[in-house]
Amino acid sequence: MNQPGIFDEIVQYFQSILKDLPDKRTGKNKRYQMSDAALSAFSIFFTQSPSFLAHQRSMAHSKGHNNAQSLFGVHQIPSDNHIRDLLDEIEPTVVFPVFTKIFKALENGKHLSKFRSFKNNLLIALDGTEYFCSNEIHCEHCSSRTFKNGTTQYFHTVVTPVIVCPSNSQVIPLIPEFVVPQDGYQKQDCENAAAKRWIQKYAKQYASLGITILGDDLYCHQPLCELLLQEKLNFILVCRSKSHKTLYEWLEGMPLDTFSVKHWKGKVYEIYTYRYVNQIPLRNSEDALLVNWCELAITRSDGTIIYKNTFATNHRITDINVEAIVSDGRSRWKIENENNNTLKTKGYNLEHNFGHGKTHLSSLLATFNILAFLFHTLLDIIDEKYQFIRQHLPTRKTFFDDLRALTRYLYFDSWESLLNFMIHGLELEFHPNTS
Repeated sequence: MNQPGIFDEIVQYFQSILKDLPDKRTGKNKRYQMSDAALSAFSIFFTQSPSFLAHQRSMAHSKGHNNAQSLFGVHQIPSDNHIRDLLDEIEPTVVFPVFTKIFKALENGKHLSKFRSFKNNLLIALDGTEYFCSNEIHCEHCSSRTFKNGTTQYFHTVVTPVIVCPSNSQVIPLIPEFVVPQDGYQKQDCENAAAKRWIQKYAKQYASLGITILGDDLYCHQPLCELLLQEKLNFILVCRSKSHKTLYEWLEGMPLDTFSVKHWKGKVYEIYTYRYVNQIPLRNSEDALLVNWCELAITRSDGTIIYKNTFATNHRITDINVEAIVSDGRSRWKIENENNNTLKTKGYNLEHNFGHGKTHLSSLLATFNILAFLFHTLLDIIDEKYQFIRQHLPTRKTFFDDLRALTRYLYFDSWESLLNFMIHGLELEFHPNTS
């Protein structure tokens, strides 16, 4: 479905939010608007070009106009240091409504149907990822760890909820939750606590849509599982034997339902062996939550085990649905491969220190980075020209290499003009879907 107008509407909404950013400046020194600083920072992540602003300053000097202005709505481009200084006290929560706006646009456009899985649920995978680390640079919101040699390391972590689906290579980032020191708590904040905060904040927003939460073994503990059920969310969580001794002691004395399926790959085959049991205690206590447990072991024809994993879920397991439940549980890897790994190694450079600041700069820039990825995902879902170009370029890297080169040397008065130029330059014939 071609919905470029929706993208323009969301861009305008994003810009309207940035126009209302709080401004710490006093007096008359307000040459640059706060929105100019924010949009300039965002443009770096959207184009995956750390030097984008430098090229646009040069273009403005030589041609009198630039792509930062036409493509992103930047009136005047502040210096890099000025951008960092202006944005340092802006909390990332200010731009969280943009995530909600995009999600609602996808929901209203019926695009989420492509992401539905077992029991017609949407799968939301939770995972924490570290996006800053230093032995020297730190701020009041940093976490820290001290090693045996006395060295203290400072770092930032964020929990990145993402909609995934076993049959869909795309993922949809949702509002992140940052691991930061919490007021009134002496203990250092952690990923598990941040995940609970996210669930408490946003479960009501998503629960009515039918949601299954995915996560690794870190999340598979009774307090978080009870919270999920309380918020009317389902779960499929990795359940390791090392951290669930009671559950696995019960398994040793129980008959398990077992069956195998042979999957051919060319002239060789792999055997998928499923084992499962329903209503088994998650921990050693009288009030233990009863969960349903399943295991998948994949072996080659020579008996070599090439994959093995186990899951706990509230979905009742049967011979008919165990394959679908395990498939959904396994799709949590997409949050690492398709989301976190993309943000870190596929051009967005999430771990690069674009600026740390003294208060919120690091988390705000990380949010812009995630949001830029979401904007590209939105285009890939709703804009036919964007899809067409991506399909005819060999890799994501090629697309962004071209984007960087074109916006460095040529001026485009709109994104539509840029996409049309790319299609013409590739000597392609674009035929819009009019159905």
